[in-house]
Amino acid sequence: MDPDQLAKAFVEHYYSTFDANRAGLVSLYQDESMLTFEGQKTQGSQNIVAKLTSLPFQQCQHGITTVDCQPSGPAGGMLVFVSGNLQLAGEQHALKFSQGLVALLGESRALFCRSSLIAVHSSSFK
Repeated sequence: MDPDQLAKAFVEHYYSTFDANRAGLVSLYQDESMLTFEGQKTQGSQNIVAKLTSLPFQQCQHGITTVDCQPSGPAGGMLVFVSGNLQLAGEQHALKFSQGLVALLGESRALFCRSSLIAVHSSSFK
């Protein structure tokens, strides 16, 4: 599979999991993974999922606009940049978001998120 297809498949899986069951993201992070969400850094799969499940909304739907990637780091690693819309339940207007991900191949040869930076534009969930 070429890197663009792999990145798009990873992004589709990541956001469908986020939208349906955020706790399920635990398998996409590892203990050394780092998440930065609006300036706040969180490390480790359990802590990252705790941060994401504590956001002040229960339901959302990501609409992906762009997925750009470049090979990076060890064999199979990639830098992925995603942008799109985040529709929160009960809200009329979607929020814009962007996320940068560094995805690496783990020991099981499955991609995991080594680091992630998320920005939600026009709103803050601090």
